Amino acid sequence: MALDPTAQFILTALEKQGVKSFEQIGVEQARAVIDTFPTLQNVPEDVERVEDLELNGVPLRVYVPAKANGSAILYVHGGGWIGGHLGVCDEPARAMANETRAIVVATSYHLAPEARFPTQPNDVFAAFEWLRANAKRLGIDPTRVAIVGDSAGGNLAAVTAIRARDAGLPLAAQVLLYPVIDRRCNGESKTKYAEGYLVTRPAVDWFWDHYLSKPSDIESPLASPLNATSLAGLAPALVLTVEFDASRDEAVEYYEALKKAGNDAEHVRLNGLIHGVFWMSGAMPRSCEVMGAISAFLGSRLARAA
Repeated sequence: MALDPTAQFILTALEKQGVKSFEQIGVEQARAVIDTFPTLQNVPEDVERVEDLELNGVPLRVYVPAKANGSAILYVHGGGWIGGHLGVCDEPARAMANETRAIVVATSYHLAPEARFPTQPNDVFAAFEWLRANAKRLGIDPTRVAIVGDSAGGNLAAVTAIRARDAGLPLAAQVLLYPVIDRRCNGESKTKYAEGYLVTRPAVDWFWDHYLSKPSDIESPLASPLNATSLAGLAPALVLTVEFDASRDEAVEYYEALKKAGNDAEHVRLNGLIHGVFWMSGAMPRSCEVMGAISAFLGSRLARAA
């Protein structure tokens, strides 16, 4: 299908401004570019309460919506493991809390390359354990907890879902928004959309290079969930992909692996859109389709137990 006109406008504007791909500008400038995403977002919505916390040096932010329904979402932001923070994803986290009526706990993690793998999956799993340990204080049912992550955060969310299963900890659902799964996957999208769609294939490889401690780390199931000994018995999964994305097909491959293992899994593909759309609510009208898919999927999975 054709590229969404708004997405095309954004990409053309970036090209005219001479904005270079992430791998061409270095870590600090890449972080600065990621920090501009709030300029593409709607005005942040009001929620009933926001609480800022810290866990082992990692910021957490709790969003409590009006008429919270007793469920919770752990949200893990993207940014190629090297960038992003709770300020960049404040707007979508607020919107997700209001849309789902779940308490949203947004977690960051120590950024690469200053901190390398497996620091990040350990940070996110610690946040998941913290959420469960504080369920009573937060007023949530620990059996009605989901995890949502976008891009690199989608990778960390998928890994956390596997670790939750292995630890015998209930997880009601996992939502993986255009997740980066495994740099070794080599689907058509890596060639067809390698350049020109905000996050290039060289940029994705560059992110991996800054994240992993050594090349062989990609073999670890903490780095790529496709390496798990078994994918059976995982939380119900929504894998959302966008058409014009170099990493699209690896996310589809993971969805297919989840289905093959017997899991409740759904795949939603948004044609015409580009990587990062979840953080573009103000600039790209179709960003609402991502939030709509999240809400529709989590509605039944986070419903109050009978």
